[in-house]
Amino acid sequence: MTTAAPVELDAVVIGGGPAGATAADDLARQGYRVLLLDRAGRIKPCGGAIPPRLIADFAIPDELLVARATAARMVSPKAIEVDIPIEGGFVGMVDREQFDEWLRARAASHGALRRVGQFERLSLDEDGVRVVHFQTDAGPEQVRARAVIGADGARSQVAQQAVPGADRGRFVFAYHEILAVPDAPPAGYAPGRCEVHYRGSLSPDFYGWVFPHGASVSVGTGSADKGFSLRRGVLQLRETAGLSHARTLRREGAPIPMKPLPRWDNGRDVVLAGDAAGVVAPASGEGIYYAMLGGRLAAEAVAQLLQTGNVRALASARRRFMREHGRVFWVLGMMQHFWYRSDKRRERFVSICRDRDVQQLTFDAYMHKRLVRARFLAHVRIFAKDMAHLLGLARVS
Repeated sequence: MTTAAPVELDAVVIGGGPAGATAADDLARQGYRVLLLDRAGRIKPCGGAIPPRLIADFAIPDELLVARATAARMVSPKAIEVDIPIEGGFVGMVDREQFDEWLRARAASHGALRRVGQFERLSLDEDGVRVVHFQTDAGPEQVRARAVIGADGARSQVAQQAVPGADRGRFVFAYHEILAVPDAPPAGYAPGRCEVHYRGSLSPDFYGWVFPHGASVSVGTGSADKGFSLRRGVLQLRETAGLSHARTLRREGAPIPMKPLPRWDNGRDVVLAGDAAGVVAPASGEGIYYAMLGGRLAAEAVAQLLQTGNVRALASARRRFMREHGRVFWVLGMMQHFWYRSDKRRERFVSICRDRDVQQLTFDAYMHKRLVRARFLAHVRIFAKDMAHLLGLARVS
């Protein structure tokens, strides 16, 4: 079988989730010839929460929000509940099936070429130009491109083939079930409240969640423990939430990265974004905002490469991301390491979250994606309370 001569493009984006779709959109808006390659039937398990900064930075329309969360509830191993209002705002909830497709369609509306296919491999032509090989329903195809953005998920094939250190990623495997909210919702169910459950039987090293999506609800959990049954954990959580008999609309599972890779580019023509780069926040598992920001930074790095020919431009994507969010990732990683290790510690962690200083700084960091340096005394108080709980000196209420 013979194949047609490869098409030449400025960039190929492999993976059409929030990171890839954002990268393709940004490049297409600047007039670059870009192909967005995505495989069919891919939906990632995700609570679907997006903060106000994402909505503003990426111009997300109101119609994509299936619910608006105005409160959060943290539930301890002993079923102690801590309710935290989201004062003066809300967290948007999206259905990833609709949200991701809207992002891909937006990229196409601005000139990106969309193809459905399975990425296979990268190669170099005799003249040194990158070739992307992929499989479609019509058979094998290939395109030439001056740059490639790998946004193909946690176990990225682009990363494995092109980026040194890609085998050093750490993962949590996440699983959730999307349920139809019963006509008569269970007692205590609140369509505007996200629930986070900390209990070892739900996850030995992460948490379980119940996130409202309007007419549906996401119930899920995650763990890095390969011997732990995520389905059993979700079954328990459904019982706890009074949703045992709710109709299951779909089930989804996938690996979720928990640490940014040490390098996101190959020093030549490939750069990573989103889960492929490892940018999911530890402790919280939040990834949509970080994926879209990573896609934008990757697109800016590729645009600079295309304009200047300077391959060092690709490294700017990781450098800029870590400069803005590396400290948050470190803090969240330490928090997960210390507080998620046992139900005794989880109990104390939820107790800490009753504190108004903790609530205020946590939501400011989440809603606006920054650590507040100005409130120095509040940070000191939180550190002291943290240590008191960690050492068992504080009373758990």
